[in-house]
Amino acid sequence: MNTPICDFLRQYSAQNASRLHMPGHKGKSFLGFEAMDITEISGADSLYEASGIIAQSEKNAGELFGSRTFYSTEGSSLCIRAMLYLAMLHAKEAGRSNLVWATRNAHKTFMSAAALLGFDTEWLYGRSDSSYLSCAIDAQALDQKFSLAPTLPAAVYVTSPDYLGTTADIAALAQVCHRHGVLLIVDNAHGAYLKFLPGSLHPIDLGADMCCDSAHKTLPVLTGGAYMHLSSALPPQLANQAKAALALFGSTSPSYLILASLDHTNGYIANGYRQRLSDFAKKLDAVKGALTQNGYVLLGDEKLKLTIDAKSYGYTGSEIADILAKGNIICEFADPDFAVLMLTPENDDEELSALTDALLSIPQRCAITQRAPMMSKPQKAMSIRDASLCMREEVDADKACGRVLASANVACPPAVPIVVCGEVIAQDAIECMKYYGIEKCSVVKQVL
Repeated sequence: MNTPICDFLRQYSAQNASRLHMPGHKGKSFLGFEAMDITEISGADSLYEASGIIAQSEKNAGELFGSRTFYSTEGSSLCIRAMLYLAMLHAKEAGRSNLVWATRNAHKTFMSAAALLGFDTEWLYGRSDSSYLSCAIDAQALDQKFSLAPTLPAAVYVTSPDYLGTTADIAALAQVCHRHGVLLIVDNAHGAYLKFLPGSLHPIDLGADMCCDSAHKTLPVLTGGAYMHLSSALPPQLANQAKAALALFGSTSPSYLILASLDHTNGYIANGYRQRLSDFAKKLDAVKGALTQNGYVLLGDEKLKLTIDAKSYGYTGSEIADILAKGNIICEFADPDFAVLMLTPENDDEELSALTDALLSIPQRCAITQRAPMMSKPQKAMSIRDASLCMREEVDADKACGRVLASANVACPPAVPIVVCGEVIAQDAIECMKYYGIEKCSVVKQVL
């Protein structure tokens, strides 16, 4: 598979031209990669009006994923806003409401999209979620909700895999959505690799209408590289708006280094990646088996994620992460309950062995029985848009009871809000925030 963006950048770098264009480093080496960092000069194409090397590279990616695929150099965040914009276009065309049903564990970018686009949100809650990071809904419950709903949504929005490595039954959810004539949008940020397992588990193959993949999370792509995929079943008039949707929210200065990384990865995938992924997944399964035999409780079903229920082993997730860090093994994320490790085939056998040895060397202790505080479903006082656009003030979390949240002040990772903009902060939510170390809240300023 050719790599037209990389080829152009190499040729231009070798040309040693006098660069009387952006960027300001002029190709001179400050950090070492500047020669390949360019702007939209003649022949370099333009991301949001692509007709040359970028269009060819996106076409290559689409052939690999079996979809209409578009690049983002601003992560899945840009793709999420664009997908929801397309859903709003579709709703308007079909005479539908601007309502979106979304699983409660949505990334905070979903909230910024709601603020920008002004759509209404109705949250879907799982039946027995052990963490605010998960939201396990099933197709039967969704179907029943559709049957009872006075107004159908423009789309159903699902996060899968979630941050803890649990995947939803996308195929079943897609069937339900399509039976009711509703789009299914999937935040697949953590699952770009799912397409290339021996049996594809990629949302587009399972029936989703649109999904985003953060390529940089699980493929060898620079941070910020992502894909927006559209199903071939999506109406052509909607798919033809994809570039405009991305351009509406994207920077006019996309990074050519990230574009080159996405382009190069097409060749990487085409050149034996499926087999490397399959082999690595088996090795990681063996690691998981050894840990389970030693008393660890692991969560999730995602192949490339290792999520440890730390308290069942007698530690907090943060303690597990600190112990591993002393051995120069750095986790993706840790909180009082879980330690999350993300791996790919780029982690070699030596790293797997070191990880296994480090975890098995930690002595098991009596399980910690304290669990995260449970909180009731928050009460909505304002729309996400209205709350986000209000004047705000910062208050201590323990003084926020009864106030309306203005901004989802949650760190990334995991970037999943406990309380959503426009919701009333109840005392049980405050206890939950304190448990996760959130000390301040941005709330709607009260008018005296």
